[in-house]
Amino acid sequence: MKTEKKRVLVTGGAGFLGSHLCRRLLSESCEVLCLDNYFTGTKENILDLLGNPYLELLRHDVTFPLYVEVDEIYNLACPASPIHYQHDPVQTVKTSVHGAINMLGLAKRVNAKIFQASTSEVYGDPALHPQPESYWGNVNPVGIRSCYDEGKRCAETLFFDYHRQHRVNVRVGRLFNTYGPQMHPNDGRVVSNFIVQALQGQPITIYGRGDQTRSFCYVDDLIELMVRFMAAEDSFTGPMNMGNPGEFTIRELAEKILELTGSSSQLVFVELPQDDPKQRRPDITLAREKLGWTPTVPLEEGLVKTISYFRQLLGK
Repeated sequence: MKTEKKRVLVTGGAGFLGSHLCRRLLSESCEVLCLDNYFTGTKENILDLLGNPYLELLRHDVTFPLYVEVDEIYNLACPASPIHYQHDPVQTVKTSVHGAINMLGLAKRVNAKIFQASTSEVYGDPALHPQPESYWGNVNPVGIRSCYDEGKRCAETLFFDYHRQHRVNVRVGRLFNTYGPQMHPNDGRVVSNFIVQALQGQPITIYGRGDQTRSFCYVDDLIELMVRFMAAEDSFTGPMNMGNPGEFTIRELAEKILELTGSSSQLVFVELPQDDPKQRRPDITLAREKLGWTPTVPLEEGLVKTISYFRQLLGK
C-alpha cells in the first residue's frame, strides 16, 4: 500500500544550509521542492540530488508570490554573509520582509506549517551574555548591517502576527554561526575566510584585535535541530536559539585553523567593521528542555571536515 509522502518546500534550497536540509528531508522520504534564485545558492551544492525523482527544482525569488501545494515550508531564503547582504541592502530587506509575507501567505492558503530561519543578528551587539530568547537586543536600525538585522527582526514580527491573527502554524529559529561543507568560499564568513586564506597561503585577516567571541555550530547539528523543531508540538512556536554554546575568540579560531591546515599564513589585523558584535553565544536551555537537543560535533572535529571539503574544492 502506498503511503503519501510529505511535501516540503525549502526556500534557499541550493544554499549552504538549504542543500543540507534538502538532503536530510529526502533521506526521510519527503518530496522536496527546492526553490532558489541562485543569488548566493548554487546548483553545485545539490548536484548529487538531481537524479532523485522526489526532488523538484524551481528558480524563483521569494519577493514574488508563489502558488504551490505543500505540507511544510522552511523559509531559508536570504543572503546571510555581510559581503552578500550588503551588496544590495534594499533587496536584502525585501527578501526578508516581502519573502516572509509571501511565504506566510502561502502557508495560510494551504494550511502548511512554516519555519523561519531568523538569526542571532536580531540581538545586535548584545548587552546581555549569553543571549536568551527573552532578550530584545541592541540593534542599530540605520547602520550598514541593518538591512539584514532589521529585516530579520521584521520577519519575526510578521510570523508571530500571522500566528496570532490567522493561526498560521509557525516556528521561528534564531540561527547562530553555522559552518561546514558547502559553504561558499568567498562569502566573507569567518570560518570559510580563514580556511581559504590558510589553504592558499594568504595572510589570515582578523578584524580588530581578534578578542571578539563567536559560537560555531556544525551544520549537521543545526539541521537535526531544525527537523526536531518542525516535528514538535504545535504550541511550541519559538523563537528558539539554534547554535552551539561553545565560545571562542576569533583569534583562537584562526590559530586552530592554522594548526589543522598546517599553514604558514601570518595573522594580519585590520580595522573592525561598523557594528561588529563583541560577543555572541546562545543560551540553548529552551532547545535542551523542549527538544532534548544538544550539539554533538565539537569545533575541531567540524573544522577537520570543513577543511577537507575546501581542500577538495580548491585543489589544495
